[in-house]
Amino acid sequence: MADFIVIGGGIAGTSVAARLSALGTVTLLERETALGYHASGRSAALFESHYGLQSTVALSKASADFHATAHGGFLSPRGLMFVAAPGDAAAFARACDDFHVTPISMDEARAKFPILNPDTVGLAAFHEAAYDIDTDRQIQTFARSVRENGGSVLTGQDVTAITRTAHGWEVATRDQTHSAPMLVNAAGAWVDQVATLAGIAPLGFTPLRRSMARIPAPGGHDVSGWPMVLDIHETWYCKPDAGSLLISPAEEEPMPPFDAWPDDMVLAEGLARYQENVTEDVTRLKASWAGLRTFSPDRNLVIGPASDDKAFFWFAGQGGYGFQTAPAASQLAADLIAGHPPELDAATCAALTPERFA
Repeated sequence: MADFIVIGGGIAGTSVAARLSALGTVTLLERETALGYHASGRSAALFESHYGLQSTVALSKASADFHATAHGGFLSPRGLMFVAAPGDAAAFARACDDFHVTPISMDEARAKFPILNPDTVGLAAFHEAAYDIDTDRQIQTFARSVRENGGSVLTGQDVTAITRTAHGWEVATRDQTHSAPMLVNAAGAWVDQVATLAGIAPLGFTPLRRSMARIPAPGGHDVSGWPMVLDIHETWYCKPDAGSLLISPAEEEPMPPFDAWPDDMVLAEGLARYQENVTEDVTRLKASWAGLRTFSPDRNLVIGPASDDKAFFWFAGQGGYGFQTAPAASQLAADLIAGHPPELDAATCAALTPERFA
């Protein structure tokens, strides 16, 4: 018997398993054959600490030092640029205030992102403190910590039944049964399904599809030094990646939990919105995919024991903020489980507790 079972092998599950492995033995169960297969493997992988609700921002800021320094650091410079049409001055000003970004001239903007269309983009702002995250290395680093502390990281473990026992939980997969006094639900889009299997009241999480396309470097440019570019209305964004450009329609389409794929029409519409704002045509796609960003009803993360069984711990609702919040969110989970005073302020902890849905 382990001390903790963690269900879910994305950034949520691996990070909380790593923290808990300092408290006891951990068994991490992932349904797929590899870690980070679903949302974590399809992330835009940007760290920008002002992005999200107040509780998310607090978690991101508390995670900044870990991202920058732990295990040699996981960040590399990227930068974030907001763009807007000339007539969007009011919305542009609000976005600058919300994200703490600084307006720049269009000459400066085109120097950073040379393909901006001067006929459609009239306003720009730039924030230097936005960074690429080495997402795969971070997941593997957390998983290695679990193993080094005597825990198990098991893939191909599709959970078929969860039973409450006098001593905790028994979790059955297709060919094994695992037991532990505490169960941590970090199953991403499937968290409500896991709760139902365990006899715990689901909280009403909603998986939302987000699609992505990869195109060749526009016009043959070297895109490696370009920033991520985001329309202030969040109807599209683009980001350099491995010599190509990633483009997303930034949609939020409610979906049941499944291995998501992009909707061709939604992707085409997003590419058209991007195309309006640049001077280089999109001539072909190198690849496309989609992921599910899962939110709680109030879009704050959910971290804490279930109100109907304290041995069932929610670590869920990361939405699109899983990587940037993981270090502090997982530390909060470990502090709550160990009975240690949280490092985060009381207001943030209250915004994250499952008790708010009780």
